Amino acid sequence: MSLVELIAQADERGLAASGLACLDRCLPLLGADDEALRPLWTDLADGGDGDWDELLEQVRGKLGYAGTFDLGPQAPVTDEAALLARRMLDAAPAKRSPAEVRVWADACSVAALRIHRLLEGASDEAGESLADARREGRTEGMSPLVAAELRRQVTVLELLAGHGAAGLRPALEVSTEGRRILRAVVSRRTRRRG
Repeated sequence: MSLVELIAQADERGLAASGLACLDRCLPLLGADDEALRPLWTDLADGGDGDWDELLEQVRGKLGYAGTFDLGPQAPVTDEAALLARRMLDAAPAKRSPAEVRVWADACSVAALRIHRLLEGASDEAGESLADARREGRTEGMSPLVAAELRRQVTVLELLAGHGAAGLRPALEVSTEGRRILRAVVSRRTRRRG
């Protein structure tokens, strides 16, 4: 099943986990520690007792969030990949209604794939073929980093669809693996620029 079909069929928890996992894997671009999103993951695991909006604000505060693309005392984000990661956080819905998290999960999916493509130095011309591949669920012709991200997104949604709340722990493990890979890519890129 394609990623787009999985998003269309996912329930509210699966959609929230999908968007959160995409953001989680991109934390290295925001200079965040690995535990920054833990309160939101915990809320999902606990069934979401209505604290999502408060926890989201706490996470934004930890990440220096003070409005769109403003990193508080730090310089504004100018790197395109970091801007896309910041937009994922900015777009996170305060209320976890199915309609709102579906839009967010879809936007996070696209942004995470684009971030991985940018980090590999791919041209913007690859965007249309990336969108087609996402719709069709194929990875042929994709760079290894982007193909792996697409597979991780599919895996997270399949885990949640197949196991419900019990799928959250393995979904987080999939996300953690992706974050480690992205952190290594970001580190390499920083060394090359430095």
